[in-house]
Amino acid sequence: MNIANGCVVAFHYTLTDDSGAEIDSSKGGEPLAYLHGHGGIIPGLEKELEGKAAGDAMKVTVQPGEAYGEVSEELVQSVPREAFQGVDQIEVGMQFQAQGAGGQVQLVVVTAVDDEAVTVDANHPLAGKVLHFDVAIDSVREASEEELSHGHVHGPGGHHH
Repeated sequence: MNIANGCVVAFHYTLTDDSGAEIDSSKGGEPLAYLHGHGGIIPGLEKELEGKAAGDAMKVTVQPGEAYGEVSEELVQSVPREAFQGVDQIEVGMQFQAQGAGGQVQLVVVTAVDDEAVTVDANHPLAGKVLHFDVAIDSVREASEEELSHGHVHGPGGHHH
């Protein structure tokens, strides 16, 4: 069976950056499972997997526009230190949850701290990066009606209710 919309795909991968440094991998664990065509993985990788089958292996390079987007300076903000009441020590690299403009919760990372303000960045950590995937497709199967109606995979490598 070839990968197409509505298929459940399980694959092993190693993700590296332009310098070859490993960012993430499924080595030693379960393959990643997703429902093809439902936005479960980045668009650039999903597009490259279309039409492939179990047993196929490939190297895929995904540009930022088809991954986590470009870095948006609008998502970097200076916040008054008073906004962090109850947090005694604030350091670069710390992560906090913040409420976005639309009321959604978003993760922000502290990028600078001084006596009066804390600079936070809400960009995805991989925004602006070219991503290199080494992929081996483990299995491809038809999705169940329940998986299709929920928009995600159930069971091993997927969502558990």
